[in-house]
Amino acid sequence: MSEFRIDKLISANGQSGVELPKGVVGVLTASSGFSGNVTGNVTGDVNAGVVTATSSIVVGNSFINATSIGIGTTTTAGRNAGVGTATGTLIYNSTTGLVEVWSGSAWDTVSNLRFSATGGTEDTSSRPGYKIHTFTSPGTFDISGAASPSLEYLVIAGGGGGGTIMGGGGGAGGFRSGTLASQTVGSYSVTVGSGGAGTPPAPPNNQNGSAGNPSVFDTITATGGGYGAGYGTAGGPGGSGGGGGAGNPGGGGPGTGNAGGFSPAEGNNGGGGSPYTNPGGDGTGGGGGGAGANGSAAQYPGTVGNGGNGSSSSITGSSVTYAGGGGGGCYNDDGPTSGGTGGGGRGGRANIIPADSGEAGTANTGGGGGGGGYAANGTGGTGAAGGSGIVIIAYPTS
Repeated sequence: MSEFRIDKLISANGQSGVELPKGVVGVLTASSGFSGNVTGNVTGDVNAGVVTATSSIVVGNSFINATSIGIGTTTTAGRNAGVGTATGTLIYNSTTGLVEVWSGSAWDTVSNLRFSATGGTEDTSSRPGYKIHTFTSPGTFDISGAASPSLEYLVIAGGGGGGTIMGGGGGAGGFRSGTLASQTVGSYSVTVGSGGAGTPPAPPNNQNGSAGNPSVFDTITATGGGYGAGYGTAGGPGGSGGGGGAGNPGGGGPGTGNAGGFSPAEGNNGGGGSPYTNPGGDGTGGGGGGAGANGSAAQYPGTVGNGGNGSSSSITGSSVTYAGGGGGGCYNDDGPTSGGTGGGGRGGRANIIPADSGEAGTANTGGGGGGGGYAANGTGGTGAAGGSGIVIIAYPTS
């Protein structure tokens, strides 16, 4: 039997008994037990059949009383830094708001609370074992019950609009995908960026398209696609850069992609427009950049400005390509051009009177809009709008 130390003995009726000023070390036993208060520290093991406390037993911020047990509070950081990991150890984690137990290999949640989330269009069938939330318009992603598991995300911004008069194709909206760590209970705002507007052929006939708008989920922001340039100007910066318009002497410059400076990059550069090669000003707009490739630079005649390819994601259970760049608009017999494979619009074609307009980027892909063409009779085609973006969130259901 282990031993403990007693400095004073008090009789059962509360009167002083034998006082041991220097303490005593040894084994204390009694045939019928002890009652009364023990004041001071007890050192060693207490091997007893029943220990009765009239109020509570308190150690630090943990306690035992007649109606409840308090196991104290720590954070995830405190737990990882200093809590023992004997199997069965219980803590209350104030970071997650949950009681946790050490199972011998991991901290498991001890709670009847269950994670639940709502928002967007919800789907549990397209990807077995996962729930998918798809946002095609602004909303909120609401977490209730308990903190979430890790969340996969795909955030695509709106594509840029195409320029007019041999205009550059719009750049694709920024493409961002990855995984977020566990998120706490609460509401998380979701923004879905609209595509940038295209531009009609109005004086001075070199109008740029408009940049796409950003999409946002929590701390994740995708940058809107760069505008496709009008005749003689450079493409705009964005998630992917817009294509440059045709023009002299060197054509419109390329648009710079990945304006947000994220790693990995959320897009690529647009292609430059061609110079014109005769007094009539013939030329072709450059292709808008896509999430998977740069837009191609144009040369007149013979090389059209195709939009850069998009990138694919299987977050919904099937591979889908997003964020292709728009094709550049062309002059007379220099077409047709095409957009990227991720929903970027075809550029305005040649040999059509009045001049052909570009095609819009596909909705909810972030594709860039096609640039407007230019016909031999001097009419110009409209640069087309970029496609709207999308936000998708996925997590395991078990």
